[in-house]
Amino acid sequence: MRVEIWTDIACPWCYVGKARFEKALADFPHREAVEVVHRSFELDPGRAKDDVQPVLTMLSRKYGMTEAQAQAGEDNLGAQAAAEGLAYRTRDRDHGNTFDMHRLLHFAKEHGRQGELIQRLYEANFAEERSLFNDDERLVEIAVAAGLDEDGARKVVADPDAYADEVRADEHEAAQLGANGVPFFVIDRKYGVSGAQPSEVFERALTRAWGERTPLKLLDDGATGGGDACGPDGCAVPQH
Repeated sequence: MRVEIWTDIACPWCYVGKARFEKALADFPHREAVEVVHRSFELDPGRAKDDVQPVLTMLSRKYGMTEAQAQAGEDNLGAQAAAEGLAYRTRDRDHGNTFDMHRLLHFAKEHGRQGELIQRLYEANFAEERSLFNDDERLVEIAVAAGLDEDGARKVVADPDAYADEVRADEHEAAQLGANGVPFFVIDRKYGVSGAQPSEVFERALTRAWGERTPLKLLDDGATGGGDACGPDGCAVPQH
């Protein structure tokens, strides 16, 4: 069973939602049969790479709130993150373009390190002091820490076309699925879960999707008892 998660590294609810989903998955009895794939979604795709500003400034301008109101929201998010065992800096974080991060995540997916990279990107953005934005060397360092080849990661970061089509394809698919915000979870292409829901919601969705998996139905005309085939014990030998 496949779970696809559309997220953005700049999205605090994606950070919290990932932790809640993973708690549900850890308790799911069929967790070893679940494949998790992270998909790209940019909350601010039109922002220039060098346009980096404090989170509070971004929130104030985007939503027309005072910095005090924006800070209160950050404090609330910090409490929500702490409840899930996550570190979260409620002061002096930056906001910027995440396109290069998404490109790196597609590179990581090819090398089986996507889960490791997205977690390290989240931690760097929400818990660490050094800014994550408009800093190519920072991205390369994080990629290496996630187990990726340094030269390969450096080439991806330096080439703005590398994996760009894959990122845009994810975003186009999100639009087709009706996702206008993140996190957005799609379970076995049957159920969608929007937002950082409590772990119990994810548990129910996983259980329901697993229970509704359709077993393969074999077609047989009833006369021959099944056609000749090859298997672990060899191949059927025609008797006539």
